[in-house]
Amino acid sequence: MRATDLPGAAHLVLASGVIHLAPETAVFDAMLDGWQLQQRTRFLKADTIRGRVELMRRLAAYTNAYPWQWEAADVEAFIDHLRQRPRPIVVSTARIYQHSVRMFMEYITDPRYCWPRVCQEQFSTAPVQILHEWNTVVHVTEYEGEPRRRPLTYDEIQALFDAADGRVEEIRARHRKGALAAMRDAAMLKTVYAFGLRRREAWGLDLGDLRHNPKSPVFGRCGALFVRWGKSSRGSAPKRRTVLTIPEMDWIVPVLEQWLDEVRPAFGAGRHPAMWVTERAGRMSLRRINEAFTEARQAAGLPAELDLHCLRHSHITHCVEFDYPEKFVSSQAGHTYAATTAIYTGVSDEYRNRLLQRSLARHPELWDEEPAS
Repeated sequence: MRATDLPGAAHLVLASGVIHLAPETAVFDAMLDGWQLQQRTRFLKADTIRGRVELMRRLAAYTNAYPWQWEAADVEAFIDHLRQRPRPIVVSTARIYQHSVRMFMEYITDPRYCWPRVCQEQFSTAPVQILHEWNTVVHVTEYEGEPRRRPLTYDEIQALFDAADGRVEEIRARHRKGALAAMRDAAMLKTVYAFGLRRREAWGLDLGDLRHNPKSPVFGRCGALFVRWGKSSRGSAPKRRTVLTIPEMDWIVPVLEQWLDEVRPAFGAGRHPAMWVTERAGRMSLRRINEAFTEARQAAGLPAELDLHCLRHSHITHCVEFDYPEKFVSSQAGHTYAATTAIYTGVSDEYRNRLLQRSLARHPELWDEEPAS
C-alpha cells in the first residue's frame, strides 16, 4: 500500500482539480471526513467518532481559525473557557478533549496522509502539533470521576428498592396507568445491583441470557446471567462474561421469577427476545433505564450525585465485604485487572473493623500487654 492510499489520505476525500469558492472550509471538511474514515477502519464506535468530530468543529468555532492556523495558546484558551462556565468540565472530560485534539493533530500533521503538503500548497502554511506534556492534564490517579459518587450503603440500597416498590403501590392507589412499568423498573434495578451490571449490559439482556448453574441448582433458571454487551475497548467487539448468582443475592431469584412468569407476559411482548420490554412491546431504552434509577433515588431521598453506575460499584464493594476472593470479584465484574476492581471498591468501616477483630483474634498475646502510658 502506497502512503497516499492510506484510509483518510487527502486525495481520497478532497477532490483534485476543483476550484473551491471557500477553500479553507472545503479543506477543513475534507480533513474531518478523512479522519472519520481513518477511525472507522479501526472499528471505533460511531458515537466516539461523532463526538470527536463535533469537538473539532467547536474548537474551530471558538478560535475562529482553521487547524493549520491553530497554536498551543488556542487550545489552552478553549479548555480554560470550558472550565469557567457555570457547569465547568471535570478533569476526566478535559483529558478526553485534549486526547481527541492531540489525535486529530497527529492525523493532519502525518506526512503519510499528505495534509501538510495540501495546506502548504493552498495556504502557504502547514499544521503543527499543539498539545504536549506541558499543556495537557497529567494522569496521576486511576480514578478521576466525581468524588461524591460512591457505592451505596446497605441501608441506601434497601431504601432505593423500597422506593421503587413503593411507586407500584402509589400508582395503583391513584388508579393510574404505569404500575406494570414501575414493577419492571423495580425488577430491573434489583437485577443491575444483584449482578453488578453496567447500563448497556442491562439494556442488552435477552431472555436466553438467564442460565442454569449445575453447581447451584437451587437457583433454577436464574443461576447465572450471560452478559453479551460488556464494555469494549479500542474498537474491539463487546466483551462477554458469565455472572454467577451468589448466595448473598439469592433474593433476586424470586424477583426474576415473578418478572418472567407474571409481569412480563402482561406487556404482550410475545416472542420479543428482550428481558426488559416496554408497553409497546419493544426493548427498554438506555434513557429509560437511567430515568428508572433517578425516579427511585428521588423517591428514596438519596443524594443527587448518585447514578445508576453506583449500583455496580455497590455490588463489587459488597462482594468484597462478603469475603469473596479478589479474582472471583474481578471475574464477576468483567475486569481484566484487579486494579480496576479496586477503583470500584469502597468497603465500609464495619467491614474493616471485622477484619481487624479477626486479626486480633489470631494474636491473643496483644490483649495481654498493658497499654503504653
